[in-house]
Amino acid sequence: MNTRKKGAAYEQVAAAYLQKHGVRILERNYRNRRGEIDLIGKDGEYTIFIEVKYRKDDDKGNPAEAVNFAKQKTICKVADYYRMTHGMGEFSAVRYDVVAIEGEIITWYKNAFAHIYT
Repeated sequence: MNTRKKGAAYEQVAAAYLQKHGVRILERNYRNRRGEIDLIGKDGEYTIFIEVKYRKDDDKGNPAEAVNFAKQKTICKVADYYRMTHGMGEFSAVRYDVVAIEGEIITWYKNAFAHIYT
């Protein structure tokens, strides 16, 4: 399985997990010229921007650690554009989450990082 197919498969796993925990998925693989966000959902009052990371084991570290500062900055830029094009005010409740999948273990990090202003 190539990397893109593997990523799509685990994004589907993450989406199903989140839906089981009450999240309504609004977008999958949302892209604009600034980058991409794996999943966008609604969790109560929050619009959540979700990065999904998978590792088959911990040989290369915890998958959540792969969401470094540069990746966070990209996610925030894409989220800002999404919010602007969807009429969300600057005071809308948003959250940046990470779903880390390591083997069969799924960990959902709510509010994994704060918005990065650029």
